[in-house]
Amino acid sequence: MKKLFLVLAFAAAASLALAQTVGVSWSNFQEERWKTDEAAMKAQIKAMGGVYISADAQSSVEKQISDIESLITRGADVLIVLAQDADAILPAIERAKAEGIPVVGYDRLIEAEDVFYLTFDNVEVGRMQARAILAVQPTGNYVFIKGSAADPNADFLNGGQREVLQEAIDSGAITIVGEQYTDGWLPENAQRNMEQILTANDNQVDAVVASNDGTAGGAIAALAAQGLAGKVPVSGQDGDKAALNRIALGTQTVSVWKDARALGAKAAEVAILLAQGTAVDAIPGATIFSDGPKGLAMNAILLAPIPITRDNLDVVVDAGWISQEDLCKNVDAANAPAACQ
Repeated sequence: MKKLFLVLAFAAAASLALAQTVGVSWSNFQEERWKTDEAAMKAQIKAMGGVYISADAQSSVEKQISDIESLITRGADVLIVLAQDADAILPAIERAKAEGIPVVGYDRLIEAEDVFYLTFDNVEVGRMQARAILAVQPTGNYVFIKGSAADPNADFLNGGQREVLQEAIDSGAITIVGEQYTDGWLPENAQRNMEQILTANDNQVDAVVASNDGTAGGAIAALAAQGLAGKVPVSGQDGDKAALNRIALGTQTVSVWKDARALGAKAAEVAILLAQGTAVDAIPGATIFSDGPKGLAMNAILLAPIPITRDNLDVVVDAGWISQEDLCKNVDAANAPAACQ
C-alpha cells in the first residue's frame, strides 16, 4: 500500500512538473470584453493541462513592464501579452525571449522577432465599420474617432475605414471634419474628443466612424448631450453587451463582432504548443503577416470578424453571446428590431 502511494505521489508530481504555466499580461482588464477572453483562455488552458496566471497593467505602460517581469519570475513558461504600448514594452518582451520564454502578441501587434501574432483581421474590421456607416449615410460630414496612437491596431482599423471611404472622400460626397486618436482607448477620452469636434463644427456632424465599442460609447454620450444620439450613425467593434443594446435601441449602427471566446481559446492553444516546444512557424493554421509599421514578417493567425447591425442581432443571441433580455433592455416595442420581437 505504501509503495502504491509513493508511485501515485510520484506520478502526480511528475504531471505537475510537466504542466505548462501560461502568464497573461492584460493592458486594461477593466474593459468588459477582456473578461470574456479570459474565461475562454482559462478553460482551454485547463483542458490542455496548463496553469493560468495573470496581471492587469491598468492602462499603465510602466506597470505592464513590471507585470511581465513578475510573470517571468513567477514561473511562466509562455506569455500572452495584450500590449498597452507595443514599442514601450519591448525591453520586457526581449527579456522573456532571452530566457527562452515564447511570447504571443494578443489582439494587438507586438512587432518583434519570434513573437506570435494572434488577432482578428483588423483591416477588415475597419472596412466593415465603414461599409455599414456608408450604407446609411453616403454623404456629409464624417468624423473618425480612432483608437490609441500607441496601438498599431488603431491605424490598421483606420486604414480599412479609409479604403472603403476614400472614393467618396475624393468625390467630395464625404468631408472629414474631425479625426482624433483616443488615448488608452478610454471612452471618456473619446467623449471629450467628440465634444470638441461637435463644438468646432457647430454640431454639423453626419456620421462617426468610431473604432471600438468603448470609443463608440464615448462618442454617443457626446452626441446624446446635443440631442443627436440615434440621428448620427456610429460604428464600433467587439460586440460589447452595452453596444449591442445600443444597436437594438438605435443609437449605434454597427458593432463588428469578434468572438472573444474563439480568440481566447486559440491563444491558449497556441501558448501551450509554444511552451511545449513547437516552433512559431509550425503552429497549425499560421500564416505570414507583414503589414505592421516595421514590415516585419511574423507568424500569425487572423480570425474572421462579423458585422452586427439591427438586421442580424439574432446572430449574437443564437450564439449565446448575449441574452435577449440584455440585448433588448429598454427597447421600445414599436421600434424593436426582429431579434427583440
